[in-house]
Amino acid sequence: MQKLLALSLLMPLALTPSLLQAEELNIYSSRKEALIKPLLDKFSEQSGIKVNLVTGKDDALITRLKREGNRSPADILITADAGRLHRAKAGELLQPMANSDALKQVPANLKDQDNQWVGLTMRARPIFYVKGKVSPEELSTYEALTDAKWQGRVCIRSSSNIYNQSLMASLIDADGADKAQAFASGLVGNMARPPAGGDTDQLRAAAAGVCDIAIANTYYYGRLANSDDASNQKVVKELGLFWPNQADRGTHVNVSGIGITRSAKNQEAAAKLIDFMLTEEAQNWYAQVNNEYPVLPGVSPSKVLASWGEFKADDISLNRLGTLNRQAVEIMDRAGWK
Repeated sequence: MQKLLALSLLMPLALTPSLLQAEELNIYSSRKEALIKPLLDKFSEQSGIKVNLVTGKDDALITRLKREGNRSPADILITADAGRLHRAKAGELLQPMANSDALKQVPANLKDQDNQWVGLTMRARPIFYVKGKVSPEELSTYEALTDAKWQGRVCIRSSSNIYNQSLMASLIDADGADKAQAFASGLVGNMARPPAGGDTDQLRAAAAGVCDIAIANTYYYGRLANSDDASNQKVVKELGLFWPNQADRGTHVNVSGIGITRSAKNQEAAAKLIDFMLTEEAQNWYAQVNNEYPVLPGVSPSKVLASWGEFKADDISLNRLGTLNRQAVEIMDRAGWK
């Protein structure tokens, strides 16, 4: 009888959910595992929260979230650019985050106006030029790349690429739709070849003599600079980096970012992770491994990025890159940008 009584007292306690499993967090991330998992492991070590990571392409993960709906196990979405975070927000796949002290540190233009996402790292999209063929004194703005002297000399990837769509959106915001259309048409006329490959391919093409100018995100150049491969070092040696639009709005920037999914079952753990990602320690590691700039003021970039010098960044609200995306794509299509 005493044994049965003891068992009956223990059973409710044994079935308590919090004791059946440790606190967990499910993440959908477009960032490759090697570029984020060590930091997530550090978070688990400090917080005791187990992290389950699913990696994939941005659009595929967003489609998956839509398909799963409220049944989705995902608590967190991490993407490689603000444009896709806007798509997730527009698709009602995210929810507002608590305005924590950590979130308040991030500049307003690098996070969603409704606190549905926040930037984690920042990258720029400058102009790269072939040394000996182009003098930096010849360069000034993105808009000036439509000049006749650049005919057949520019490499840039496809208009289907979100980075180019976001760049075009920033031009619409700065110059208006008509001038943005003129830019797109002029740039297409100055392309050295039909767009092909990713940003690294544009840099390689310039170094190989296919073109004299390439537009690419800084972290692709940073990866080459940090590589021990001789062919990558040759590309870096052949190219110079130029910060466009320093006399006016500044160089176009974008972010990799994070948001809490609308279906999140572990909201408290998700908020803890976001606060952790916005600590100085995490910002230093994440930015250096990804060859990107920290979003927190006062946190220094890596030595490689610092070697490129300081630059004025366009302070457009990155929300605008999302809201103007459709118009940007339409302009690029009319220009024949493949």
